[in-house]
Amino acid sequence: MSVSQISVFLESKPGHLRRVLDSFEEAGVSVRGYSASDTGDYGIVRFIVDDPDAALAVLQGQGAAATKTEVLCVRLDDRPGELARVMGVMADCGINVSYSYSLISTYIALSVKDLARAEELLAHEPVELIGQDSLAQPFGAAEASPAAEGGR
Repeated sequence: MSVSQISVFLESKPGHLRRVLDSFEEAGVSVRGYSASDTGDYGIVRFIVDDPDAALAVLQGQGAAATKTEVLCVRLDDRPGELARVMGVMADCGINVSYSYSLISTYIALSVKDLARAEELLAHEPVELIGQDSLAQPFGAAEASPAAEGGR
């Protein structure tokens, strides 16, 4: 189970990120998490949203260099050591986490080369793998939904 991540190259100037976010709002796209990395004159912004196809269309409509990729998303219990435990599972099995960032609550997106293997390993851990459909619900609704339990 994975979620779609939208990545876009943006010029590192005031207002560029806001323009993207305003466009998402106009298109009815809700941002569930994001990461912005500065690489000098340009940066990479990664978004996890409720409607990745709409977000990608918005960015492509603006002529932005944007891509959609799949990442693993897990929900961790809010207690010390949970992130270390998950990273330990990946490390112990030789899976490198290229980058990670947090989403709403304790949702964490992990970019790994072998998504299927990482999913298989974490399916046996006390974490919930999150699918795109869970992100389409308002915050808090996923916890109450019986479908949200399907990832455990």
